[in-house]
Amino acid sequence: MIIGIMGAMPDEVDQLCARLENVTKENYAGVEYHCGTLQGKQVVVCCAGMGKANAASTVQVLCTKYGIDKLIFSGIAGNMTSKIGIGDVCVGETVVYHDAELSMIAQSAPFQTEYHGDPALVQAALDACAACGVKAIAGKIATGDTFVGDAETKKAIEEKCHPDCVEMEGAAVSQIAGRNGVPCVILRAMSDNADESGYEVLVVKQFSITEYVKTATEIVANMIESL
Repeated sequence: MIIGIMGAMPDEVDQLCARLENVTKENYAGVEYHCGTLQGKQVVVCCAGMGKANAASTVQVLCTKYGIDKLIFSGIAGNMTSKIGIGDVCVGETVVYHDAELSMIAQSAPFQTEYHGDPALVQAALDACAACGVKAIAGKIATGDTFVGDAETKKAIEEKCHPDCVEMEGAAVSQIAGRNGVPCVILRAMSDNADESGYEVLVVKQFSITEYVKTATEIVANMIESL
């Protein structure tokens, strides 16, 4: 079994890469793929870059070139719910585009207007969060190619699809994984509230990506050990 592990930013995967054993690296189509073992399991770790196109193309490479059997995506997102707060995690039970014509996208494989995290991987993620002392929910994630940092845009997304958080890659990852028949799950830590405060949180550093990544690395490692 080969497990793919993805992030959108280098910070989100660097610590995982540092834990790998028997590592080989390969640059392919602008992305560096780290192949090795983690917790005794064969993994391929990579940073796809931000946005739907980068995410989708990287998933296809993981499926076609590296033959992954399962896929975990870990990163940060803007919070859209009162159920969790900054630093807590939303595990993607449902993942949907907020900026696409869904009926048209669903005319090609995997013929869906929304995507669902693999139940076993969702549970493994929730269990790993609990083991690491992180509050987590199984929820709905909305994806679009725009950073959401104002109340008006946030409200429009809330009215359209009622998500628990918003980000820029999850639905594309889920769509292409589904097209290839690869079970996947999206994990998102809440970095901001998807409004004007996002600049303060991310730039003035009320939320520490470095600190979260330490925790995220433990969560993913715990998941890998359980699979």
